[in-house]
Amino acid sequence: MSMPLIHKILVPSGAEYKAVCRGLKGLRGVMPTVVPIPMGMKPLAQYLQKGQASENIHNEPQNILVMGICGSLTKHFVVGDVVLYRDCVYQAQVRECDRTLTTQLHSLTQQDVSLVKSLTSDRVIALAGEKLHLATTLEVDVVDMEGFAALEFFQAAAGAVAMLRVVSDDSGHDIPDLSSAINSEGSLQPLLLALKLLQEPIAATRLIRGSLIALKVLERVTNQLFATLRETTI
Repeated sequence: MSMPLIHKILVPSGAEYKAVCRGLKGLRGVMPTVVPIPMGMKPLAQYLQKGQASENIHNEPQNILVMGICGSLTKHFVVGDVVLYRDCVYQAQVRECDRTLTTQLHSLTQQDVSLVKSLTSDRVIALAGEKLHLATTLEVDVVDMEGFAALEFFQAAAGAVAMLRVVSDDSGHDIPDLSSAINSEGSLQPLLLALKLLQEPIAATRLIRGSLIALKVLERVTNQLFATLRETTI
């Protein structure tokens, strides 16, 4: 039996994790292990150091795919667009995703997927003005809160990492700042989340609508990618 191209999928817990699992449901053959991870740089780094998502990687090189949703920082990418990361920027540091693995994935999905430069942030980037400023000054396309931490950890362990995400909010509108609703373990706190959304109903409606669209696309692209990978590895 052929080894799968992807050994593990890392995806933020909650709705994103469920969307990826739905996308894999019903596919035959050897499928990757899907690992739910916490939101945010520090919670993810602590989680990985504990070893839940990284068992055996020091003994046996593995291909890791980080999936989920992200925010657009430029008008070139809108809600529902699928992006594949070239690299991640965090403060003054840049780490490249694995070129071979990224190229392989892009060759399977290139009609639907754009290659981008991503920013990893310690907090939610909520204001349209800040999105534009970051895109202009750092020349980045999208933002999430986990990418750099995953690259840093798995590259140190000799793992190959690629990142595939779906845009859930555009660059032209504000979204609610949910940073304070994320606890130190990288989980959303339902009561604080609800309060934040109620405080900004128009922005909240836009965020929820965009997230639902992105999650549907995430489920679909997961299914299509791994159905194709299954066909190419048998």
